[in-house]
Amino acid sequence: MSVSIKLPATETLRLELSGSTLRIWLNRPDARNALSDEMVAEFCQVLDAVRDERALRSIVIRGEGGIFCAGGDIKGFKNVMQGTMQADEVAASNRSFGDFMLKVNEQPQVVVMLVEGAAIGGGLGLSCIGDVTIATRDARFRLSETSLGIPPAQIAPFVVERIGLTQARRLMLTGARFNGEQALGYGLAHAVASNGDDLEQQCGEVLEQISVCGAKANAITKSILFETTRRPRPDALDFASRGFAECMLGDEGREGIAAFVEKRSPAWSGKR
Repeated sequence: MSVSIKLPATETLRLELSGSTLRIWLNRPDARNALSDEMVAEFCQVLDAVRDERALRSIVIRGEGGIFCAGGDIKGFKNVMQGTMQADEVAASNRSFGDFMLKVNEQPQVVVMLVEGAAIGGGLGLSCIGDVTIATRDARFRLSETSLGIPPAQIAPFVVERIGLTQARRLMLTGARFNGEQALGYGLAHAVASNGDDLEQQCGEVLEQISVCGAKANAITKSILFETTRRPRPDALDFASRGFAECMLGDEGREGIAAFVEKRSPAWSGKR
């Protein structure tokens, strides 16, 4: 299925729209794809532009130059935050990065992170919020913030949710380095690849799996998953029941159930 979407112009991201997949390349290789304010703002604009586009099933995020993301823009921290900002301004700026993490984490499309080279600090945090994260075996991970005299403030909840409090404490308080194989063991990555080509091959297999799922059903499922972590159990079940009804009575649910009864693949899967 071909999707036609008007995407915003970007300087720090390279966008590729192919079929029902949008690829977002972090495009600051000279800065090891560090997350500058401009990059974060552009990222948010892109995600907002496609948020309600159900014909778009997947978003793949990868870094240019063989490096995923070296974290925050440390030079920007020194020049701006420590140069001109007061404490409340620094706090507000830091909190805005948390809003960015929330936006990526709860994007309705399936988000696939392809990690190679380095995923440091905020880059590691970003890798923790992929619905599917694939890393090369030799990818380098580190929560380096405390070695700079600052806490991993906005990524902390997402790292803890992904790998658990025990490992998060150790990795944050020691700045220990680890590789893709270890990231798999921690539950940060879902699979490891031998190199960049294998990374792409495994990504293709994941996108094929996603293609058999209803896009709206996936979006509703993601919202249900997140609400289970926020609401008392009865309220979460109420929320889930409303999402179930919306899908069951919608065009996608009617087609999916009909296809099962008629022993065929649903129209969106491209299979017969």
